[in-house]
Amino acid sequence: MEEDYELINKYLKGEQDALKMLIDKYTSSIYNFTIRFVGIDNAPDVTQEVFIKVWKNLKNFDNDKAQFKTWLFVIARNTITDFLRKKKMVLFSSLDKEEENFAESIEDDALLPDEILNNIQDKKELYKLVSELPNNYKLVLTLYYQEDMTFKEIGEVLGKPINTVKSYHHRALCILKDKLTII
Repeated sequence: MEEDYELINKYLKGEQDALKMLIDKYTSSIYNFTIRFVGIDNAPDVTQEVFIKVWKNLKNFDNDKAQFKTWLFVIARNTITDFLRKKKMVLFSSLDKEEENFAESIEDDALLPDEILNNIQDKKELYKLVSELPNNYKLVLTLYYQEDMTFKEIGEVLGKPINTVKSYHHRALCILKDKLTII
């Protein structure tokens, strides 16, 4: 399989199939990411809008500044935010105003606690619990566990320092753990 930058270069040189391959590679990831924030009814349209923006701006992508996947998820996040703003729903930016000093004390190796996995009988229950989290926490968990992004990459997507991302991750896990003790 070709690397993203190779596909981008081919597309910019006129090979239309290269763009199709790039879109095919990331469609399900972007759709799954989008559905968590805009719902199943709106996810197809928002996903399509993400890839329209990618198509329009691909010539501006700089492989030296960011990985394509990170750049793509920044576009997805911004598109979701625009959609939510138009629908007058909760915005990511309003959720990001929480204190960030706590982030300095969070360690990098925090993993999903075993108790969470042991107490959850199926994925449906996990998705329900995660969907009840604040959007900034849900966003970090989705990018970290489903998209296999590093805290650094998530920070680039969110435009937040790495310690803030670690803080959101840690807090989300604590909330999930607390919810599971109730179940």
